[in-house]
Amino acid sequence: MSTIFVGNGRTGSPQERWASLSQAERDTAYDNNKAVANSAELVAARNSAAEVYRAANAGHLDIAYGPGERQKIDLYPAANPTAPCLVFIHGGYWQRNSREFFGHFASGAASIGWSVAMPSYSLAPQATLTQIVAEIGLALNWLEHHGPEHGIDGPIIVSGWSAGAQLAAMHLDHASVVGGLAISGVYDLAPLRDTYLNAALNLTDAEIEAFSPLKLPVVMKPMVIAYGSNEVSALVSDSESLHDLRAAANAPSALLPLAGADHFTVLDELLQPDGKLLSLVKMMVG
Repeated sequence: MSTIFVGNGRTGSPQERWASLSQAERDTAYDNNKAVANSAELVAARNSAAEVYRAANAGHLDIAYGPGERQKIDLYPAANPTAPCLVFIHGGYWQRNSREFFGHFASGAASIGWSVAMPSYSLAPQATLTQIVAEIGLALNWLEHHGPEHGIDGPIIVSGWSAGAQLAAMHLDHASVVGGLAISGVYDLAPLRDTYLNAALNLTDAEIEAFSPLKLPVVMKPMVIAYGSNEVSALVSDSESLHDLRAAANAPSALLPLAGADHFTVLDELLQPDGKLLSLVKMMVG
């Protein structure tokens, strides 16, 4: 099976009307916090749950994969060292958050006997997107070579949420990666340069071309592309477009809209070992 669509239809996008939008409209198109009225509450609850989970699973945390201050990775090894490993890359528009705020999302994969690895990375504006993308590659290289020392020696599924979804898509071609899961990502960076986000990102033409998955050759490995039905339409459109691009190339691709989920609650599905996200990933990667 080369392509799967689980959902209902397509969505219009602000990208199609970009030239006619005001600055405020362009900013709003990518403002996930503004789009979710209780985003602050959801983030606080997420951070608290992650802290509890990390404290209860503290055996392999804060391991350096590189020399940088934020080049650290948390590992949650499975009982079987050869079990698949879900690498989860956090989001925050490449300029906020850290792995510590997402630890509990390892619980669903752990419940099905998988290992989980969660890297942090340097943030803009201190780091460019070029540097950030390279750091995730460094983390995957480290995991490939040093994971067995920590009980992780299985195939890697690279995943991420929001900015992390773009970073996951950029590393689907890594030699140790067998498949990907991209949740609520931005896959064409060009519009971001016209928004408030670029004050920290300072995107160059070269970065937009090199790090926009929608502008790059399709990687012929399985990928699940997911988003919440209540996401801002810019992210929905990018997800649909990435799936369309992969489907046109006959790449193994699944598009999964999660009904009723917004940009923050979409990750709750990862907590469920029998939920749609992990079930579809298992089916896609075998």
